[in-house]
Amino acid sequence: MSFPSLKIGDIVARIPIVQGGMGVGISLSGLASAVANEGGIGVIAGAMIGMSEPDVGKNPHEANIRAMRKEIRKARELSDGVLGVNIMVALTNFADLVKTSIEEKVDVIFSGAGLPLDMPKYLKEYYEDKKEQAHTKLVPIVSSARAATILCKKWLSKFDYLPDAFVVEGPKAGGHLGFSREEIDDPAHSLEVVIPQVVEAVKVFEEKHGKKIPVIAAGGVYTGEDIKKFLDMGASGVQMGTRFVATHECDADDRFKQSYIDAKEEDVTIIQSPVGMPGRAIIGKFVEDARAGLKKPFKCIFECIHNCKKEESPYCIASALLNAKKGNLDRGFAFSGSNVHRIDRIMSVKELMTSLATEFDAASAKA
Repeated sequence: MSFPSLKIGDIVARIPIVQGGMGVGISLSGLASAVANEGGIGVIAGAMIGMSEPDVGKNPHEANIRAMRKEIRKARELSDGVLGVNIMVALTNFADLVKTSIEEKVDVIFSGAGLPLDMPKYLKEYYEDKKEQAHTKLVPIVSSARAATILCKKWLSKFDYLPDAFVVEGPKAGGHLGFSREEIDDPAHSLEVVIPQVVEAVKVFEEKHGKKIPVIAAGGVYTGEDIKKFLDMGASGVQMGTRFVATHECDADDRFKQSYIDAKEEDVTIIQSPVGMPGRAIIGKFVEDARAGLKKPFKCIFECIHNCKKEESPYCIASALLNAKKGNLDRGFAFSGSNVHRIDRIMSVKELMTSLATEFDAASAKA
């Protein structure tokens, strides 16, 4: 048996795997195009995408928009597969990044870190002005059936538009998490519990409006056997982030990737991020110093996140994540999923996809 395809409206990915959008330069055109070329959905992360632009300190807004346009175009030159972007609702330039991605006719916009209540507005405005049929698909990232239901109702009432799919992110994901500290370890919020709930919640809207809304499982998906498990639960695909960091094509420095290989299970911790959310990261000197109060207040020059508690924070998260991306892990830290300790080597995207397919087939043969 081979992987089923993942259909989001009229866009079809040959393999039902979405590469997670990993911000501040971890997943750019290099990784996204490699995943798209293997039949999955490659995703460019919009969070502080312009951090390597020369004028980012003086003009972060324009630097980020310019970098987003540049990375989408570069990925398109490298692949004719399915390409997406990930744009956090919490970003201060959320609207402009969404508009830029729609103008560049990216295939899919994934959006989480808040509910993207107005996202269809930008799609409708652009295509009504151009008098063209909309191409880009809009896919919110949620953590509960309640959030999925709220978005369906809001989008329908305000824009007569239903989400084209949902990514459901569980508490084992890396980076910022849509859960409280208490919920992260609560079995009631596990991905295995939430996926069937979301599938049932969207079914009501699918049946009433005659539109298929695929559900994509994310957070802790590691093997081909995991993929089969979530597809059997009613998901149409999975999103994977951590595993794609440990690939040659990932846009991060090799020292960042090595931190994944070196990480043991006990090295993964939950931090309280300056943006006001818990996040899963690999513990190291930087995190330990911050917890010990050894970091100093800083002057914010990027103004990148709406809800960043910069006055109270001992460090700038954008700078910390950029330092880590560049391999300077004494001056930053790496976000990761809960299964990072299972990674023992760097491989190509092609090799990873092939191994996942082999595991999926083996699990299917057992069933």
